[in-house]
Amino acid sequence: MMKSIQIAQIGLGSVGRELARQVIGQREAITRRYGFTIDYLAIADSTGIIFSGTPMPPDMVLATIAAKEAGRTLAEQGAPRREGLGVLPISAQGIAVDVSAYAGTTVFLTDAVRFGHRVVLANKQPLCTAYHDFLTLTERGATRYEATVGAGLPVIGTLQGLLDSGDEMLRIEAAMSGTLGFLSAELEAGKLLSTAVREAHALGYTEPDPRDDLSGMDVARKALILARTCGLPWELSEIPVEPWFPPEFAQVSRDAFMDRLDELNAPFSERIAAARAAGGVLRYVAEISPAGASVGFKILPADHPLASLRGPDNLFSLTTTRYNERPLVIRGPGAGLAVTAAGVLSDIVATAREMRG
Repeated sequence: MMKSIQIAQIGLGSVGRELARQVIGQREAITRRYGFTIDYLAIADSTGIIFSGTPMPPDMVLATIAAKEAGRTLAEQGAPRREGLGVLPISAQGIAVDVSAYAGTTVFLTDAVRFGHRVVLANKQPLCTAYHDFLTLTERGATRYEATVGAGLPVIGTLQGLLDSGDEMLRIEAAMSGTLGFLSAELEAGKLLSTAVREAHALGYTEPDPRDDLSGMDVARKALILARTCGLPWELSEIPVEPWFPPEFAQVSRDAFMDRLDELNAPFSERIAAARAAGGVLRYVAEISPAGASVGFKILPADHPLASLRGPDNLFSLTTTRYNERPLVIRGPGAGLAVTAAGVLSDIVATAREMRG
């Protein structure tokens, strides 16, 4: 009898909808290759949850995400309104998939692990709450979370493989924001910061409020996930973060912030000039070592791996006991719906293969 691996997905934003399309699109190929099916048992957004107790037909999944894309929430599609998430509605062992950006799924996910289910994450929030929650989620390999750090790039898996084989992390240097990488490249090309931010916002490269990117907190969360993967029992508050704007800019409305961007042009032009005078480049970098972590601007020498970074790519330089003289470098797209969803799907398939075995 064909084994069914059942998943419950939280989140139907752009990444969540793309993931559902990829799950359905690859369903037959996965069945041919591995001898099991991946079936949706439940889908939830912030308003409601669809769950009938039996797997959802693929056409129903596609119709649901099409309606969501057209602006209809699950509640508006007739789904019962969500009063929390409760326990994963799967009797046999299943997979909870969190592709939301919601900070309130941690209890649901840790309960899923305690009941013997597996977890796949693109949502960084559950991994950045209290350290004991991180341990609950990840102990015994119950959770895969590749897409939380580098979208589809094999960063977490590579790091875990090094550590599992006895290597030791000495230092990680990384540019982990496609948005901030794009802005850095535009500044280096001679654009004013205000122009670069407004263009990035118009192109949809930033969050609706660009300060969500420019605060650096998203990079700090990724740095914390990397540090905790290395066994460092840190909290987010222990990572100092240098934002792109002064504290008073955080207190105004988004529109007022956009209007005041011109005030930041001169300071950033001075920083770019200083980097050039030093023979280097200005990059927004996360540094992680056993001694601590930081997120902020650095002037890097021209031959540094991160100095060659252009555009929205991410780059991770891993210095370990084995990769000491020449760090291991992972580079590629660190954002984008297709690559992020593909990273999540890869984790789902890998988890399903382990469960089937």
